[in-house]
Amino acid sequence: MDDPFALALASTIQAVRAERDLSVAALASSSGVSRAMIGKIERGEVQPTAALLAKLAVAFGITLSGLLARVEGQHERVARRADQPVWKDPEQGYLRRAVSPPAASSIELVEAELPPGAEVTYQPEIFRLADQQIWMLSGHLRFIEGEQVHELDAGDCLQLGPPAVCTFVNPGESPCRYLVVLNKSGR
Repeated sequence: MDDPFALALASTIQAVRAERDLSVAALASSSGVSRAMIGKIERGEVQPTAALLAKLAVAFGITLSGLLARVEGQHERVARRADQPVWKDPEQGYLRRAVSPPAASSIELVEAELPPGAEVTYQPEIFRLADQQIWMLSGHLRFIEGEQVHELDAGDCLQLGPPAVCTFVNPGESPCRYLVVLNKSGR
C-alpha cells in the first residue's frame, strides 16, 4: 500500500495497541475483529472500513476521531482545512474529515460525506464513548437509531439517544454532508 495516511494509520493502531499492553489476541477478543485482520491492518496490507475502525477505537477506549487524530500526531490548536485528516471508507466511499484540532479537548467535530446509496452501520459501543449530535449540512440522511428512523435534511440537528445500533443511510441521488459533534465528557 502506497497511501501515506493508510501506512500512518497502520503504525498508529500498532502503537496504541502496544501502549495499552494488548496482544493481538487480546485486541481481537475485546474488539470482535479477527487476529488475522488486525495483523493485515497493522502491516498496512488492508484499509479498514469505518465500522472496523470504530470497533478498534472502542476496544482502545477512545473515539474514532481520537484514533484518527493520533495518525496526524499534531498537537496544535488550529486545524487548517488543508491539514485536516480525511479518511475514506474503502467499501462505501464514505469520507470522514477530522475538523477539530488534534489538541486534547472533550469536544470533537467530524465532517462526513456519504455517497448516494451508501450505508454505514456502527454498533452501540461506539456511542458509549461520547454524547453526540448530528447537524445536516446538505442533502438527505436517513439515520436509523435502534428501532427509530430519523429523516434529516439540511439544517436539521439530531441529539442521539441512548447507545444503540445506528445506521447512516443516504437514500438520495447526491452526496449528503453532515457534522457530528462529540462531547467526550457527556457520557
